[in-house]
Amino acid sequence: MKKRLYLILIVLFASFSGVMAQVKVSGTITDPDGVSIPGVSVVQKGTTNGTVTDANGKYAVSVSSASAVLQFSFVGMTPVSEPINGRSVINVKMVSESVGINEVVVTALGIQRDKKTLTYASQQISGPELMKAANLNFMDALSGKSSGIDIKTSNSGAGGSTKAVLRGNKSITGLSEPLYVIDGIPMVNNVSGQPGSYGGTDSGDGLSQINPGDIESINVLKGANASILYGSQGANGVVLITTKKGKEGKTLVTFNSSTMFDGISGLPDFQYKYGAVGSSVYNWSTTPGNYQQNYIKNFFQTGIDETNSVSISGGNNKTTVYFSYSNTSATGVLPTNTYQKNNFTFSQSTKIFNDKVTVSSNVMFTNEVSRNRPGAGYYNNPLTGLYLFVRNLDFNSYKQNYQVFNPTRNMYVMNWFSGEEKENNPYWEIHKDPKLNTTSRAIANLKLSWDISKHLKFDVRGNIDYAAKLNDYRYAAGGNSVSVSPNGSWNYSKYTDQSLYTDGILSYNNDFGKISVHAIAGASYQHNLFNDGMSVANGTVPLMYPNFFSFANIPYNVMFNQTLSREIKQGAFANAQIGYKEMLFLDLSVRNDWASTLALTGNQSYLYPAIGASAILSQMIKMPESISFAKIRASSSKTANEVPFNTVNPQNSIGGTGGPTGIGGINRNTQVPFNTLKPEEIVSNELGTEWRFLKGRVGLEFTYYSDISTNQFLTLPAPSGSGYTYYYINAGKITNKGFELTIDATPVKTGNFEWKSSVNLSQNKNKIVSLIPSNPSFVVYNNNNDEGFTSEITAGGSFNDVYIYKFARNTAGQIELDANGNPMVASTRTKVGNVNPDFLCGWNNNFSYKNFYATILINSKFGGVAFSKTEAFLDSYGVSKRSAAARDAGTTMPINAVDPNGNAVTSINVVTYYASIGDRNKIMEPYISSRTNVRLGQLVFGYNLDVKKLNIPIKELSLSLIGRNLFFFYKKAPFDPEQAMSVNNSSQSNDVFSLPSTRTYGINLKVTF
Repeated sequence: MKKRLYLILIVLFASFSGVMAQVKVSGTITDPDGVSIPGVSVVQKGTTNGTVTDANGKYAVSVSSASAVLQFSFVGMTPVSEPINGRSVINVKMVSESVGINEVVVTALGIQRDKKTLTYASQQISGPELMKAANLNFMDALSGKSSGIDIKTSNSGAGGSTKAVLRGNKSITGLSEPLYVIDGIPMVNNVSGQPGSYGGTDSGDGLSQINPGDIESINVLKGANASILYGSQGANGVVLITTKKGKEGKTLVTFNSSTMFDGISGLPDFQYKYGAVGSSVYNWSTTPGNYQQNYIKNFFQTGIDETNSVSISGGNNKTTVYFSYSNTSATGVLPTNTYQKNNFTFSQSTKIFNDKVTVSSNVMFTNEVSRNRPGAGYYNNPLTGLYLFVRNLDFNSYKQNYQVFNPTRNMYVMNWFSGEEKENNPYWEIHKDPKLNTTSRAIANLKLSWDISKHLKFDVRGNIDYAAKLNDYRYAAGGNSVSVSPNGSWNYSKYTDQSLYTDGILSYNNDFGKISVHAIAGASYQHNLFNDGMSVANGTVPLMYPNFFSFANIPYNVMFNQTLSREIKQGAFANAQIGYKEMLFLDLSVRNDWASTLALTGNQSYLYPAIGASAILSQMIKMPESISFAKIRASSSKTANEVPFNTVNPQNSIGGTGGPTGIGGINRNTQVPFNTLKPEEIVSNELGTEWRFLKGRVGLEFTYYSDISTNQFLTLPAPSGSGYTYYYINAGKITNKGFELTIDATPVKTGNFEWKSSVNLSQNKNKIVSLIPSNPSFVVYNNNNDEGFTSEITAGGSFNDVYIYKFARNTAGQIELDANGNPMVASTRTKVGNVNPDFLCGWNNNFSYKNFYATILINSKFGGVAFSKTEAFLDSYGVSKRSAAARDAGTTMPINAVDPNGNAVTSINVVTYYASIGDRNKIMEPYISSRTNVRLGQLVFGYNLDVKKLNIPIKELSLSLIGRNLFFFYKKAPFDPEQAMSVNNSSQSNDVFSLPSTRTYGINLKVTF
């Protein structure tokens, strides 16, 4: 009976796996110093059969043949291939290769590939490298460490939004940011409300909710050629996030704690010696006085960011588990600003059915609470009143008595010297106008992998990304009557974002002599339901009763709004990589999408093709010994950008304001149906080469790319009498051309000391080739026309060209004065540059000496312009240091001007000059500066304690001192142009009473048990 059962099991196993014999191989994987490496992938070549090493670097695997080949790979290490040749024990030493060609990288859909086989540009950064400076936002940590990506972080403090652009802006009305992917599955990164010139607050984005400590590595797929398998979502490139997983072997417990201190480092230059004349709010006295100082600096506080996390990982050869918890608690540099975040992550992987089926799951939960996040712009911003305060008044009296009791209204009202629309008492603003943002988010996925045979594998995945968001902004009655109603104002929104995603992927890997084939085919389904909720804002329409923020207190003539966005996308895709002798590779990809947002147009189905090829010259041609590796590659693809929801045939909606009887109205659609709508199309081509020299100690990677975007989504006024106000057309052509260069080297490597250095350099040139040929004067404005400046998109220009009003000048270049002797403003705006830099550069250096280590990162951006409306106001109100310096020198200042009669004028009254420029919409010419800046972006100095000698139950212990954004080597702008007031396209490198930049320093402790 036992014999029969044994024979049946053998037959079943053989039919299931296609293998009749098994050979067991075991061993240990170590680094050159003999230290074991846990988590190394051990796979039988040409199959999906394999395992990973345990905590002691040991592995055991059964293979199909004594002549099989084992492949050993680990992120950041050079892969190793070992023919078994009848051996039962194979020990391997792996060499570190932080930026090496031979590393294994994660590509689209979570597929691992040898970097040397890729036909497109990508760049991988390890989790430990991202975590060195204890950044709260992992994208901020990526700045300068990958070429071709322009990253700007919001200066709204912890949890603020981030803007990242790969290879330039490609869409006029759509997004130009990359797709973010977690473990192969697209992630939602919706950006909430953003401030503008008139005010507002950054409501955050999806990136801030990810725990950086859970990241194993990030791979940046820089062009559509690399990300085509994600369809239109990946048209602007992809940032692939691979999270940590449990490792087979002993349980590892890691505790990490960081405490960081933020201090204001970029305040404008103020004057405190000249005040106002009489009751004026402008500081244009010419008589110096001994007035209060330092109250602006003292208004801010030292921010403290504390992050404590613990992770547990372990498992056996059947099941592995990873769990982490992280808590972030931060106080901002602006008083009353706080931020709390809790992250929980749990993942597991279990092998069943004789290890042929693997079931894995991952759950990430985040709760995020932000209070009184700093805003920007004129209105309801504490910095406006703080900066423009009349110098000869007593600021402390307004600080201590920011509110006074009004017996007529029987409540407290703001105490302030000015009723001007832009100004509030800063202490009233931070204490009486509370702002609350909360997010509860869960990302959960389930994956089943079936090794059908040694060459064939099937994966099926399901994912849900769900976020519940609340924005609650309250402005107390008794504040500035221009922006707040007499009974107070309430901006409230509560909604959910939900994305469902599933895909099935069939993978085939095999070698046919000199030919290798790696192929996949699959299909995906995605259903997004965003902004499912409601919002209400009464603005300056009075609430029924003061300071009672409730739906019951909303007046009848204020609308409750719903802005629902729904889309369904189905896709089918395939990819095949064919290799010859491991030196020639051909990559073919195709994807077809069906998008619900294009229904009724006949264009809802659209196809994306891509082709790429690479040749490893060093294996084809005998090269000098100094050349370790040489490769050339080329690729071409066509993708598209998605179109907005409810655009093809928008419907009427209920939502008009009611009357005393409560009867509402209908919002009539005013857009012409767009039944011929096509998706924006992007054709991308790139050429690249990769080299390594001196046995891999020096490396170079260069890419040239050219992208062409067409079918832009443009708005035009509808013909008179049509019954509509506007309509859409597909038109326009945008090009982005540039290069990306990465050089890495190990200049010094001795027994005790090592220095690794890498430089990332890139350039992108954007051009609006055409918009509407039949209307050459057509302009797309990205912001208000009455603010003295605009960001314009015109044919022949570039994305984010800046136009401002200059001085009116005659043909000789002299400034024209009016009859009162005031400088006149030009009648039209003039282009003064583009906010996008000409070059991005990052220089990263890692040093190690015995148990000591250090990291120095220098970030640089060259070219582009920056614009400061803040400085324009400071001059106009006479509170800038330069306006005081001019008065110190006398009552007049030199000028090259002419009066209305054409007579030369060589001097002008100081007060007349500065009072005539700046402010909101006057002469902006003096406030344009270069965006060029070079900074010490990151400095880390640490020590790894030699715990082996201490005989304590600790595997690793390290302590490091950290500094971020410490100082500028060079900067021309009066503010930090890399800290964004807003992540909107129109507000880049623009400062309108934004929170000043900060300098961060602190300490980090990491212990592994």
